[in-house]
Amino acid sequence: MSEKQKIAISVRTQHLAEQSDASQKRYVFTYTITITNQGTGVAQLISRHWLITDADNQVQEVKGLGVVGKQPLLKPGESFEYTSGCVLETPVGTMRGSYQMVSDDGSPFEAEIPEFVLAIPRTLH
Repeated sequence: MSEKQKIAISVRTQHLAEQSDASQKRYVFTYTITITNQGTGVAQLISRHWLITDADNQVQEVKGLGVVGKQPLLKPGESFEYTSGCVLETPVGTMRGSYQMVSDDGSPFEAEIPEFVLAIPRTLH
């Protein structure tokens, strides 16, 4: 990835207790992602690829165009923030993946999404 193609990704997570039900093995989480173009060129998010792993090592793979129905175009220094969610069968899990991006000159590149943890409060020490 060149200086032109530099994307920073930060994540905040939240457990939605009111939508979760341990007796049904249903744990609902939201994640808010901020994507910041730290490069020198314009970048557009085209698609996403997620690997969601629960505590039983069950993996869900999610691929699709855009995020929350959008394909944001980010000029240098601009950020895009969105919130989405997922449901796990265990109280702890992880997510990681990548965004498929395109530079203003048409060249594709990937922005890695570092692994982050989804956990109900007081589960991890």
